[in-house]
Amino acid sequence: MSEPPTTDQDVTRPLTQPVPAADGLRRVASAVLGDIRAIDGALYAAVAATPTPTLDRALRRLSHTADHSKISFAIAGALALAGSRPRRAALAGVGAVAVASASANLLGKRLVRRNRPDREAARVTVDRHVPMPTSASFPSGHTASAVAFATAVGTVLPAASVPLGALAGAVGYSRIHTGVHYPGDVAAGAVLGIASAATALAVASARFPASYRRT
Repeated sequence: MSEPPTTDQDVTRPLTQPVPAADGLRRVASAVLGDIRAIDGALYAAVAATPTPTLDRALRRLSHTADHSKISFAIAGALALAGSRPRRAALAGVGAVAVASASANLLGKRLVRRNRPDREAARVTVDRHVPMPTSASFPSGHTASAVAFATAVGTVLPAASVPLGALAGAVGYSRIHTGVHYPGDVAAGAVLGIASAATALAVASARFPASYRRT
């Protein structure tokens, strides 16, 4: 009895199939994201492990005072009494806070849903503690609002840009120091704040071109 003829179907198939390009990109993206999360967690742990007794209570108070953008609104109120240009800066700042707050709380936190850091596991000292929010961790709403206010006001009133920028940076760092946010949350909040300020200023310039034109 003769052997059956060999056909192309009998040729041994390769043991490994080529990986589709989309799958390869997903794996790379997943690996990069994992590395970023590892760095983020390591930075959070480093801040938690560094003793800073002189700063702890001051940053805790700053973080608490920045709740609901109370600092920004107080500054806006003072600017509103200082003349027409500071008043325009205050209005732009308040508008930017509104955009940042809505973007962070209604969009960012609901889309990403990142868990808050485990402050107890990281052994964040009690002297730093502020109430742990129940909302998602990403992005930092405090940072977004503070940066949005500083950017918008500083654009209209350049003399205020440095002190308000420093204050916004301190507010952002205080959220890491008190253990309620990862550094990545704060960085994302800062980017969102800048974008929110740009949006608020664009709307103000479109509606009131004579008041918000660049000089």
